[in-house]
Amino acid sequence: MKTCGTTRREFIKSTAAGLGLASLGFTLNSCSTTKRKPSIILLVTDDQRYDALGCAGNPIIQTPNMDWLAQKGVRFENAFVTTPICAASRASIFTGLYERKHGYTFTKPPVRKEYADLSYPKILKEEGYRTGFVGKFGIKVPEGEEEKWFDYYRPSAYPYYKEVEGKQKHLTDINMNLALDFIRQTDSDQPFCLSLSTWAPHAHDEEKQQYFWPAACDHLYRDDVIPQPVLGAPEFFWSLPEFIQQSMNRERWFWRFDTPGKYQEMVKGYYRMISGVDMALGKLMAELKRLDRHKDTIIILVSDNGYFLGERGFAGKWTMHDLSIKIPLIIYDPRQTNVQQRRIESKLVLNVDIAPTILELAGITVPPEIHGRSIIPLLKGSPEEWRTEILTEHLWDHPDIPQTEAIRSKNWKYIRYPQHAEFEELYDLSSDPTEKNNLAFDKEHAKTLREFREHCDRLIRNVSR
Repeated sequence: MKTCGTTRREFIKSTAAGLGLASLGFTLNSCSTTKRKPSIILLVTDDQRYDALGCAGNPIIQTPNMDWLAQKGVRFENAFVTTPICAASRASIFTGLYERKHGYTFTKPPVRKEYADLSYPKILKEEGYRTGFVGKFGIKVPEGEEEKWFDYYRPSAYPYYKEVEGKQKHLTDINMNLALDFIRQTDSDQPFCLSLSTWAPHAHDEEKQQYFWPAACDHLYRDDVIPQPVLGAPEFFWSLPEFIQQSMNRERWFWRFDTPGKYQEMVKGYYRMISGVDMALGKLMAELKRLDRHKDTIIILVSDNGYFLGERGFAGKWTMHDLSIKIPLIIYDPRQTNVQQRRIESKLVLNVDIAPTILELAGITVPPEIHGRSIIPLLKGSPEEWRTEILTEHLWDHPDIPQTEAIRSKNWKYIRYPQHAEFEELYDLSSDPTEKNNLAFDKEHAKTLREFREHCDRLIRNVSR
């Protein structure tokens, strides 16, 4: 692949050199020589689907710094959100609770104090960590709660381009500069936890262009041809019931993907925004090296939900199909040995696992009320005992987004719509990983369907307690 006269390999080499990886000695510390608690950076991107990474097998997108984290850390190839929408998902990331429990999504009251008290930044702050937040907060909390969570709180909002000191700067770069200020202002002997949430690559829905990227990414992907989506043929859309056809996913498809030319430009814009985050990540890693904080700073990369890029005639998320709920998740811990790093982990993990993982990394006891579980055992190896299925849901009462519940295991996916009991979906993922063939109306699978209905009820009762 060639991009405006630069090969992918040349781009990766020059980016790594320019942003502080190999040339700045951002290398592994094969065994920890300090008992100081680690610092932790949680980087949450917005709408970055699981395969929008070079290390995930995407042959076009250029993400050398994210790929480096995956190469030196652990990449979870089966990471999912419990709810595929930013508001509920971010509340779940902070608290480790399902939407059904914390109750927060758009148009809802703030997260209740009893659940806000479970948030990882509040607990870390109480335990002596310096905590910071930069970017898209995305949730509402009780008045004054932000001060209890964060020592440094710098939320941001649209537009993507803002004037700073007389110059136009992209929001990704603005947020990264604020993040660097937080790290620089932290005493060198104090552990910190920085929650850095980018708006990118979320589309600016009110604008015709939709995707806005830093100027440094202008040249990327100009000569590339984006393949048509595997499930992009019209029959995949027309096979759906009317209540799904008329959902917001279809409305936004017309904004972004309804012509071949628009599809090419929009996906390239989406990719450029992710590459912009990747460049900013490189600057962050270089600064950690300059400040000599790179040997004990853990970096976690995750997204708040998946994303449709034209598949099924959709543009958005909200459904329980893998493209909507499956996300990138990489954990890089420089204190770990080479044996514990450089792995791809296939076990099922969730966004509600982020909070308990951060707390355990900090040596703090995880509150028993939290639904998620620490994935530290997966970082150390691949334990025999681990979850074999997940529950996912979307409960926002919105006329253009159907409420949904689902179970996803290694080999099966069951989806139901509480307000439309007449339609269900059942997929055999072992033979149909892209979820093409709905088996819910196949008499041969009637028993399997019935068992999943009952099991979904049981899982919902468990997270409702």
